[in-house]
Amino acid sequence: MLRKFAVAAGVVASLAAATPLLAKGCIRGAIVGGVAGHYVGRGHALAGAAAGCIIAHHHYAEQAKAQKAAARH
Repeated sequence: MLRKFAVAAGVVASLAAATPLLAKGCIRGAIVGGVAGHYVGRGHALAGAAAGCIIAHHHYAEQAKAQKAAARH
């Protein structure tokens, strides 16, 4: 169990290092997804963390694009 969390933390840390501006969304999504996956069933916490990271990253990227577009007009 500890190994799974260590792997998940490593994945989140590497994704956060790749995109520092949107890391907050990835980390938040990974935490929420990991908890949700944990309650779904055994072995789903890592999948939930990965999915949560991807979804939150996409959300914050779209938000940043909208803010840039609004600043131009």
